[in-house]
Amino acid sequence: MFRDKPILLMALGQITVWASLLYLFPALLLHWEAAFGWARSQITGAITLAILISAFAAPTVGKLIDQGLSGPVMGFGCILGALFLFLLSFIDKLWHFYLCWSFIGLAFACTLYEPCFAVVTRCRGQKAKQAIISITLLAGFAGAFSFPLAHVLTEMYGWEQCVRIFAIVILLVSAPALWFAATLMERDRQLYIAENADTEARQTLHLARMPLFWLLAISFATLGIAHGVTLHHLLAILDQRTVSKDLAVTVAAFIGPMQVTGRLVMTISAPHVSNHGVAISCFILMALSIFILALAGSNPSLLVLFVIIFGGSYGIVSIIRPVVARDLLGQTQFGEKSGALALVYLVGSATAPLLGALIWRAGGYNVVLNTMITLCVIGLLLYLFANHLQEKF
Repeated sequence: MFRDKPILLMALGQITVWASLLYLFPALLLHWEAAFGWARSQITGAITLAILISAFAAPTVGKLIDQGLSGPVMGFGCILGALFLFLLSFIDKLWHFYLCWSFIGLAFACTLYEPCFAVVTRCRGQKAKQAIISITLLAGFAGAFSFPLAHVLTEMYGWEQCVRIFAIVILLVSAPALWFAATLMERDRQLYIAENADTEARQTLHLARMPLFWLLAISFATLGIAHGVTLHHLLAILDQRTVSKDLAVTVAAFIGPMQVTGRLVMTISAPHVSNHGVAISCFILMALSIFILALAGSNPSLLVLFVIIFGGSYGIVSIIRPVVARDLLGQTQFGEKSGALALVYLVGSATAPLLGALIWRAGGYNVVLNTMITLCVIGLLLYLFANHLQEKF
């Protein structure tokens, strides 16, 4: 990896853009709550809106990537994100807050994993899997970079100055790193893959009418929903079971490192396990982890087992989604396909916290967890059917 300049630059860009845009929101949530007196639900609605906007922008971004514009797209996304992150430091009304995060949502669509993986898959072909693993191994530490730095800067200078500093990081580090990484990969694209223009045109024309596409999109969306519901309601679930606050926070904090661990395991096992087998294991392990959480009560040993499997399995999901999509839907016009898949996946992820709250209100957290287990099983069946359909044709 360290000899692969484009991948190293892409990883650097992903670490800083994730830390400066997405992870900054939860890092500063309590500070905004204290500064403005807005309800937490009002504040978190902004990040839900941002993710939904990124979801609906993803297909258009994918088409631009297919046209070889990945460098300008990712660079523009960084500049847009930095600009509105900087403007965020001057707001004093809730609608200003939502407006800034709406444009930052567009920046998400141009800079985060979805466009990154689309670029890598488009330009590296069959070698994309190892490149994606390398990028996510480093980018997995974005949270560990964002939360402590945001805390220190806010304590020293206030949240406004903290936001401005992160905006500068995006401009000076993320923007050039992502722009040059994408440009270099586009330049070297022909070294890795061969194109077929006729097949490309035929495949993209009927994408929205392909049963295979919808089966794959919905199957992985179930994982996004199950992960989102469980993660966003985890502290509330543990609090209801009288788990100590320190233990609950520790469990939640280790989910990120366990994602990196899962990716390391995949790196080691990649030569020996098929993409299809890894995908199946993601559905099974996600369901198993939630089942363990449902049984755990306040048992520390079971909670540790939960966080290892839950974090590890979801860490692999972010890698295997684009890899399996390429295997089943083909290489050509992958940006458009990836964007369309991202639309379904991100809508599921964005609505997960609300869905979890509605199910909890109707039947409590036991019903929530059982529903998420069922959803993972349904997702696995849809994925298996998609794979069967692809083999058939």
